[in-house]
Amino acid sequence: MAPLESTARKLPEPVAPQYRAAPHNIEAEQALLGAILVNNEAFYRVSDFLEPLHFFEPLHQQIYELAGNLIRAGKIATPITLKTFLPSDIDIGGLTVSQYLARLAAEATTVINAADYGRTVGDLAVRRNLIRIGEDMVNQAFDAPVDFAPREQIEDAERKLYEIAETGRFGSGFQRFAQALTTAVDMAAKAYQRDGKLSGLATGLKDLDAKMGGLQHSDLIIVAGRPGMGKTALATNIAYNIAKAHRGETRADGHIETVNGGIVGFFSLEMSAEQLATRIIAERTGIASSTIRRGGISEADFETIKDVSIELQGLPFYVDETGGLSIAQLAARARRLKRQRGLDVLFIDYIQLLQGSQRRQSESRVQEVTEITTNLKALAKELNVPIVALSQLSRQVESRDDKRPQLSDLRESGSIEQDADVVMFVFREEYYLSNKEPRPGTEEHLKWQTDMALVHGKAEVIIGKQRHGPTGTVQLQFEAQVTRFGDLSADQYLPERAGD
Repeated sequence: MAPLESTARKLPEPVAPQYRAAPHNIEAEQALLGAILVNNEAFYRVSDFLEPLHFFEPLHQQIYELAGNLIRAGKIATPITLKTFLPSDIDIGGLTVSQYLARLAAEATTVINAADYGRTVGDLAVRRNLIRIGEDMVNQAFDAPVDFAPREQIEDAERKLYEIAETGRFGSGFQRFAQALTTAVDMAAKAYQRDGKLSGLATGLKDLDAKMGGLQHSDLIIVAGRPGMGKTALATNIAYNIAKAHRGETRADGHIETVNGGIVGFFSLEMSAEQLATRIIAERTGIASSTIRRGGISEADFETIKDVSIELQGLPFYVDETGGLSIAQLAARARRLKRQRGLDVLFIDYIQLLQGSQRRQSESRVQEVTEITTNLKALAKELNVPIVALSQLSRQVESRDDKRPQLSDLRESGSIEQDADVVMFVFREEYYLSNKEPRPGTEEHLKWQTDMALVHGKAEVIIGKQRHGPTGTVQLQFEAQVTRFGDLSADQYLPERAGD
């Protein structure tokens, strides 16, 4: 009988893993440092965007930092002045520190090329940071603790990536006033091309735009009011008007630049996206949202709704209906939207439904709201877009005879008034008056009917604070059935409030 052949498979020979060095360019680092040592003026060509940690070689980090310290102190950075600050016993490829510094100076590039070499060094540092973030993501995903949700890791990674994207830009530092003038004139030219000839985004409400100049970039705009005043309706109307007016032009690099209107992000923390869509459909069709929800519509109404829905599908209007968001989660999602789709204005309905950090939650609600508004203002500046945040008002409004809101009604919410660039109050006297109907047939009832006729279908937007312009009251038309705000015609203004 023939012996049985072994069934064991022969294991493959172990292959040594391929070693990949992190991206770097030692020659570019040497050329830049040599230029600085020969002519200290080269340092100022790169110092506003290049840090010591951007260099790959640790010795180069030391040389750059030492040279910068000397130059900023008004001293000269040369191989001779630098060598006294570096260890003399270092061996660099068979060269001493003095010999290495002398060789850097001898093989220096010109000052003219310094900025190009600096950008090369900076770009490679960004790539190394990307690799580091990628490695951290992999390691965290493998070794994540039980209480560390994957969503938190995603938001943490997005924050780190956005920081790299922003800090990786090469700033220009100081600029000549002539350049600033050119930028200002360019802004004026773009404003002239926009609807309403405004410097900011047009709200679609002419009287409000005339008072504010539109929604300005990096502004935090608070829209406050008691329940039932129409805060959400006003925000929804403005958001639709901006998205409807959107027009973009493709630049040479393929990026689409907004030239009119804007791309809208809407955080609906209270209503679902479907409820928000129903409101907009009602506003556009003139069919009450309650009628749409009940299904009490005719065939003609349905065709109208269908046509409007087709139109709405093409709008750059993005809704996030997630409830209970923290301010950190909201910021991460806003950054993602801007990076992936673009973003020109952000709406939040409403501030009191946001959550602060866990630390702030353990303190008090006032401190938590303070943290939220401070971070919203910082986010508006970071994304360079207006943020329109809705806010509830305290009940002290109800205890006054004149129920028009004022800035003091915001005080219990911490720094809302302080952080906001614009504070607007929505007020409808009709809402309060309709709840005070006297007994029919009395003299008081006749007076009530006269008063109701004066305020019926009218709303006031009271601008209580505005950094860039005047305060005052704007009269608007409001159709409660379809939650639609519009401009008043000249003969509709309330005579007793016309002077505001």
